[in-house]
Amino acid sequence: MADLNIESVDKNLAVSSKIDAPDVELHDVRKPPFQIYGLYNPLTEPMFKRLPTDVAEKTNEGVLSLHTHTAGGRVRFSTDSPYIVIKAVMPKITHFSHMPLTGSSGFDLYIDAPDGSTSAYHRTFVPPHNMTDGYESKVIINRPGKHCFTIHFPLYNRLTSLYVGVAKGSVLEQGAPYRDLPPVVYYGNSVTQGGCASRPGNAYSNMVTRALGIDHINLGFSGSGCGEQAIADYMAGLEMSAFVSDYDHNALTAEDLQKTHYNLYRTIRARHPDIPYIMISRTDFYFDNLYIGGEENSIIRRRIILDSYQAAIDAGDRNVYFLDGERVFTGSYGDCCTVDGGHPNDLGFMMYAEQIGDILRRLLREKKL
Repeated sequence: MADLNIESVDKNLAVSSKIDAPDVELHDVRKPPFQIYGLYNPLTEPMFKRLPTDVAEKTNEGVLSLHTHTAGGRVRFSTDSPYIVIKAVMPKITHFSHMPLTGSSGFDLYIDAPDGSTSAYHRTFVPPHNMTDGYESKVIINRPGKHCFTIHFPLYNRLTSLYVGVAKGSVLEQGAPYRDLPPVVYYGNSVTQGGCASRPGNAYSNMVTRALGIDHINLGFSGSGCGEQAIADYMAGLEMSAFVSDYDHNALTAEDLQKTHYNLYRTIRARHPDIPYIMISRTDFYFDNLYIGGEENSIIRRRIILDSYQAAIDAGDRNVYFLDGERVFTGSYGDCCTVDGGHPNDLGFMMYAEQIGDILRRLLREKKL
C-alpha cells in the first residue's frame, strides 16, 4: 500500500507555499516604524549579521560562516491588522537531521504587553520543507484591536531581507520597549546559538529576554566559540548590562580552555568593571565512557572555570557568578532535556533559561544590573 502524504491525512500539518491575503501591504523591516534588536548594524548591512565580518575573519572559519546566521535577531512593531504576513529572502536553507526546520529557518510570533512587561507566544511562521530561497507565510491574529508584536529570526540561517505584511489601511507603529538597560551579551557554542530548539523563541537567550524584558545579543557559534582574543576584544567594546560566558563545549581541549577562559574574563572586565559576569560549565556532564574523556574531562574543565571564578573573587570582584552545568538538567525529567545527549530540546532550554533568569532576576532586585 502506498504511503499517504501526511498533509493529506492531517490538515493541521499542511503548510501552504502561497498566502491568501489579496489586500496585503508589505513593509521592509529595515525601515520605520520597525525596531530590530540583537543584530549588527541591521539597517545598513546587505545581509543581517551578528558581528562585523572583519572580526569574524580574525576569529575562526566557523564564526565566519555562522556570523550571518540570525540567532537572537528580533523585530518589534504594533498593528491592528487581522493577520500578519512575512516574506523572508534567504540565500540558502539550512537543514538538520536533529533540529526542526521551524527552529533553524523559521520565524515565530509573540504578542507583547504595551509596556514590554510580558511576551506570549502566538504562532509560528512555518517554512515549507522544500523551500530553496526563502518563503512567505501568514498568521491570523484572532484578537481584535491593536497589539504589540515580536518576531524572532531563524537560529541557523542567513537572511538577506525580511518584509512584514499587514492588511491595507491597518495601523502600523513602533512595538513595545525593553527595559532601559543595555543588552545582555551571551557568548558560547551551539547551545548558546540555539541548537536544537524547535523554534527560535525557545533558544534560552530569547526565553530570558522575554521573562525579564531585557534586550540581548546572541554570540553563540556552533563548534566555534573558542574564546579567541579577536572576538574577546570585539565583545569588550559592546555596550552591555551583563555578560554570560558559556563556551566550555567548544574549547577543543582542557588546555585550550585554560589558556582562554580567564583571559576572556579579564578582557571583558577591563572595559566593564562593574557589570555582572556569569560563567557556565558544560551541561553534558557525562557519567559513563560513551564520550571522549567522559566524566573525568568534564570535571577537569569545570575545575578550570571554577579557578577563573575564584581568581576573580580573590581579585575583589563581587559581581561574578558561577553556574554549574551539571545541575542544569535535573529533576524527574532531567534525562529528557536533549535530542542527542548534548544539544537541548525545548525542555532543556527552559531549564537553562530558568537558571540564568534566576541569577539575572536576583541582580535586578539587588540593583546590580
